[in-house]
Amino acid sequence: MEKTTGSPDFESGYSDVNGLKMYYEIYGQGKPLVLIHGGGSTIQSTFEKVIPLFAKNRKVVAVELQAHGRTNDRNTGLSFEQDADDVATLLKNLKIDKADIFGFSNGGTTTLYLAIRHPEIVDKIILGSALTKRNGIPAPFWEFMKQGSLDTMPKQLKDACRKVATHPDALQVMFARDVKRMIDFKDIPDEKIRSIQAPALILIGDKDIITPEHALEMHRLMANSELAIIPGGHGGYIGEVTTLKPDFKESDFVVPMIERFLDKKQN
Repeated sequence: MEKTTGSPDFESGYSDVNGLKMYYEIYGQGKPLVLIHGGGSTIQSTFEKVIPLFAKNRKVVAVELQAHGRTNDRNTGLSFEQDADDVATLLKNLKIDKADIFGFSNGGTTTLYLAIRHPEIVDKIILGSALTKRNGIPAPFWEFMKQGSLDTMPKQLKDACRKVATHPDALQVMFARDVKRMIDFKDIPDEKIRSIQAPALILIGDKDIITPEHALEMHRLMANSELAIIPGGHGGYIGEVTTLKPDFKESDFVVPMIERFLDKKQN
């Protein structure tokens, strides 16, 4: 475990995780809330606007997954299962026995696998624009993925990666790994989703990449879940960098809704 302090406001460092030097940041105090970024993203490009809001009331642990941001690549393809195992190992290294987990987009799918594979470390989960089945995204997306090149990647995500990457080829490696994972994506079986006992809050934008109908289907499979459909696009509800509007207000974000869900006592 290597710790470095980025500023008086947070702690950052690298942890030895299943062959990775995995980067993490910790903000605030209280019950742990783990943040898992989306595909092609970094901690900041997904969560920068909401981290200070969450950190007022809890201990925020933000991670960067294999080949993303400041975390290196292990020269194997990406999988959501492996990402989930990596987060579980990181939490063990940080001596965090149990945490709430908030994953966005690909990070939401990783969060599902955390709840499936490591239920003992998961308390509540927030699934932001998470995908469980290929039919949850309209067909043109999958064709677009097959034709994908670095030129088609949103500039905001490329800039965010270049800003923090520690290796000159990091952006190309991340892009190639993420595209291959999506092209190869296989549906998560219904019985695995039904097996999740953790209380879940499912968030989706009404103009999201993933359809609201898909989020509703997931909600119906998960007995202990709640669903919120938010006006806006993919991640607009948390200020994700590609949907962040210049005139945004903190009140546009769903942080209070998430806080209420996390603070709610279970029956």
